[in-house]
Amino acid sequence: MMPIAVIGLGEAGSRYATALAAAGHETAGFDPGPVATPVGVHRAAHLADAVRDAELVLLLTSASMSVRLATQARPDLAPGTCWADLTAASPATMTEAAEVFAGAPVSFADVAILGTVPLTGARTAVVVSGPGGPAVAGVLRGLGAPVELLTSPAGAAAVRKLLRSVLMKPLALVICEAVEAARAAGCEEWMREQITDQLGADGPVMIDRFLTGTWQHAERRSAEMRATVGYLDSLGVPSEMSSASEQALLRLIRRRS
Repeated sequence: MMPIAVIGLGEAGSRYATALAAAGHETAGFDPGPVATPVGVHRAAHLADAVRDAELVLLLTSASMSVRLATQARPDLAPGTCWADLTAASPATMTEAAEVFAGAPVSFADVAILGTVPLTGARTAVVVSGPGGPAVAGVLRGLGAPVELLTSPAGAAAVRKLLRSVLMKPLALVICEAVEAARAAGCEEWMREQITDQLGADGPVMIDRFLTGTWQHAERRSAEMRATVGYLDSLGVPSEMSSASEQALLRLIRRRS
């Protein structure tokens, strides 16, 4: 057991914090927003207070805050601390965040979450890279998560996440569109059965999650698909489907506002 800080207590962060506290870790949390404090978690008033005594810090905010929070926290991290970035940051941003700790006695881990945390919680599969990888892998495996540990620099796990997004984000959008069309045609249940036949036993849960999560997280996912398109372009491979997914997510944002 070790002192661990979770930065960001939203949909994903709250689940990780709850699981860590339940596993017996001394868990501190920080979030400036009006979110609930998970059971068993000590809510710190300031970022510095949350990370000062931590041996491991899990960052679960939006990717846009990745580098800024790493920079803010660095002076208050104790030697030997592992800073693990679990945001959906691009490979370039992960590399930039890792560079914040260059020369500091702090290790950095790039952690890509490969699944739906609201469904599987802290047991969601992850890919980890960077020098702090072994430290965070040990903790997450203790929570029941399948962990693929790469012997690669920070940014490598983020690459895997973008590549997976090429598949998963368009799939979610196609299912949303199919259900919406079937609803308008008066045969939604039939369409759900057709989709479940393809997805298997977890189909009904995945359909509902795609329908709610795609709308709820459209802004974050559009940024992720923008990064995905940029990465595919850098590889010199086609990105029509990923680009279309980004535009579809932007359309959902406009419809919601």
